[in-house]
Amino acid sequence: MDLSAESFGVAPRRNMGMLEEMPLSLDPEDVIAEFEAMTRDAGRVQIETLKKILEENGRTEYLQRWGLDGRTDPESYKSCVPLVTHEDLEPYINRIVDGDDSSILTGNPITTISLSSGTTRGMPKFVPFNDELMESTMQIYKTSYSFRNREFPIGNGKCLQLIYGSRQFKTKGGLAAGTATTNVYRNPLFKRTMKAMQSPCCSPEEVIFGPDFHQSLYCHLLCGLIQREEVQVISSTFAHSIVHAFRTFEQDWEELCTDIREGVLSSRISVPSVRTAMSKLLKPNPELADLIYNKCQGLSNWYGLIPELFPKTRYIYGIMTGSMEPYLKKLRHYAGELPLLSADYGSSEGWIGVNVNPKLPPEMATFAVLPNIGYFEFIPLRQSLDGLEAKAVGLAEVKAGEEYEVIVTSFAGLYRYRLGDVVKVKGFHNSTPELQFICRRNLLLTINIDKNTEKDLQLAVEAAAKVLAENKLEVVDFTSRVDSSTEPGHYVIFWEISGEASDEVLEECCNCLDESFLDAGYISSRKVKAIGALELRIVKRGTFHKILDHYVGLGAAVSQFKTPRCVGPTNNKVLQILCNNVVKSYSSTAF
Repeated sequence: MDLSAESFGVAPRRNMGMLEEMPLSLDPEDVIAEFEAMTRDAGRVQIETLKKILEENGRTEYLQRWGLDGRTDPESYKSCVPLVTHEDLEPYINRIVDGDDSSILTGNPITTISLSSGTTRGMPKFVPFNDELMESTMQIYKTSYSFRNREFPIGNGKCLQLIYGSRQFKTKGGLAAGTATTNVYRNPLFKRTMKAMQSPCCSPEEVIFGPDFHQSLYCHLLCGLIQREEVQVISSTFAHSIVHAFRTFEQDWEELCTDIREGVLSSRISVPSVRTAMSKLLKPNPELADLIYNKCQGLSNWYGLIPELFPKTRYIYGIMTGSMEPYLKKLRHYAGELPLLSADYGSSEGWIGVNVNPKLPPEMATFAVLPNIGYFEFIPLRQSLDGLEAKAVGLAEVKAGEEYEVIVTSFAGLYRYRLGDVVKVKGFHNSTPELQFICRRNLLLTINIDKNTEKDLQLAVEAAAKVLAENKLEVVDFTSRVDSSTEPGHYVIFWEISGEASDEVLEECCNCLDESFLDAGYISSRKVKAIGALELRIVKRGTFHKILDHYVGLGAAVSQFKTPRCVGPTNNKVLQILCNNVVKSYSSTAF
C-alpha cells in the first residue's frame, strides 16, 4: 500500500476555476477506509508528510536560515529548526502581507491571509492561507461527516448554517485578507463539499456575506423557518453562535412570523443585496406563520425550541469544547432531546484532528489527529510548566493519559509553531492519538504562585452558577481579569446574568467563586493575603453583545467569535466596555 502523504489527500495545486466546475462525489465509506489505512501507520505518514513539506519549502529564506541543507528527516529538522511562537514569525509574515512575494516562508507565493479571531490578544493575528490548507479543511469536513453519517444518517435536505463571512480586504501588498472562516466560505470548494455532504446552506450567499451581521442573523432564521421541513442539521462554527441565534429568536419571533404571514421582509433589513435575495424566497404563507406562532406560544421557557421549529433535525453541530463549554447548558435547553455533536479540532493556523466518535457528549469529545495534513509534535506539559527546556516528542511517541502542548508544522509556512493549546491524549485510533482539548496555555489567571487556566475559571463559574440556578437565574456570559491596581492584586470576575438577583445570593456566588479555584498556589496565597479578595462584578444585560460588536467592528466574523475569558491589561477597549457597564460589585469573604 502506498503510504505517501499525497496518496492521502495532500494533493498538488489545482486551478480554482477547474475546481468550481468539477462535480464532487462523496462515498462516506471510502473516506473512512482511507482514514483507517492512513491511521494504521500514522508514524510513517508523518515522516512522509514532513518530507513533502520540506521538499516544497526547503529553499525558502526561513528554512535556509537554519541550515537544513535539503535534509527532510525529523531528526535533522528538530535539531536545526527552533520552536517558535507567532511573535517570532511575525516579521516574516508582515513582509508577505506587505507584498514581498519572494520565497520567504513557502515555495509558492501566499495569495491569501487569514485573520485570527483576535479575542486572545485583543487584536487579530495574520496567518498565511493557501490551497493546501483549503484542501486539508475539506478533508477534515469530509472525514468527520463520514463518521457522523454512520451514526446519524441524513438524506437530501438543508443545513441551517448560522455562518457569517466578514468582509475580505486587500492588504498593503494587495493580498486578499479575511477571517479563516471567510476564506473557507468564499472558496469554490466549500459550496461543492457542502452539497456533496447533503448539507447545502438554507441561506443565499448574500445573507452569509452581508455587511451587517444582525441583519444576516435575522435572515438566517427566516430562511430556516421558510424551509423548516427540509432542515436536517443546525450548525455554526462555534456553539456560541447557535445560542446567540436562538436568544435573538426569543426577541424577534413575532416579527419573523409577520414577515412569513405577509410575505414582506421587515424594514430592519436595509442592505439592498440582502433584500433582493430574500425577496426570491419570501412569499405570503399565513398557514406556516400560524404554525410557528402556535408552537412558540406552546413552549415552556423555550425548552425544546429547535426541534419544534425544525422537526426533521437530526443533530446540532459546532465546536463545543474549550471556551464553548459554558454555552452547552443553554444549547441543551433549546435542543431538547436532540444530540449535540462537537465539530473538529483546529485553529486559524490549520487543522489538527477530527471527531470520529460523534456519539460522545461534547464534554468528552476527542479528536483523532490526521497524520497527513501537517507535521505534529508535542511538549509534555510538566516540562512546559516546570520551565525545563522544551523537548518535543513526535506523534507516534505520545502516551495515553499525558497532557501536552501542541506544536504544528504546516503546508502554509509555519514551522515548529507553538499553537498555545494544551491537550490530553485519551487513547489511540489505530496508531494516531485521540486528543481531548484542555485549555489555552496562555490564558492564565496568575498573581503570585497561582496558576489558573481557562478550564479552572469555567469550573469555578459553573459551581457558583448552581447558586443562581436555585433562584431560576443563569449566567449569560462571563470573563475575568487580574486587577493589579490594588495591593495585593486580586481576581475580578465579570458576570452578565439573566435577571435580578438579591445581594445575598450574589454575595454567596462571589464566595463560591473564590472557594472554587482549587489551585494550591491560589489557596495558599489567599490564606496568607498574598492575593486579595476575589471581586464579582455584575454587568448590564447586553454588555457581552457590545463586546461581540466591538470585535466585529475590528473585522472578526461572528461565527469565529469567542468571548475572551481573561481580559489582559492591553485589551483596553474590552476592559472599558466591561467597567462602564458594571451595575453591582461584591468582594469575597471566603478567606
